[in-house]
Amino acid sequence: MTGETQARQIARLEEHIAHQAHTIDELSEQVEKQWKLIDLLKAQQQKLVDRLLALEETSGEAPPDTKPPHY
Repeated sequence: MTGETQARQIARLEEHIAHQAHTIDELSEQVEKQWKLIDLLKAQQQKLVDRLLALEETSGEAPPDTKPPHY
């Protein structure tokens, strides 16, 4: 291999690495956004669970499970 061929090969490899680094950065940003969304959704779900439990506590006793009159 000549020096010029090696230089071109190295330049191609450096370009390839730069593209991969850019892609990794983009993917990392997307993962970070998704984790933030997951954390938000978990917090909202917990609030809903808490509200549901509070409603169940204040609603009183459940009506008795009786058979309909036609049985």
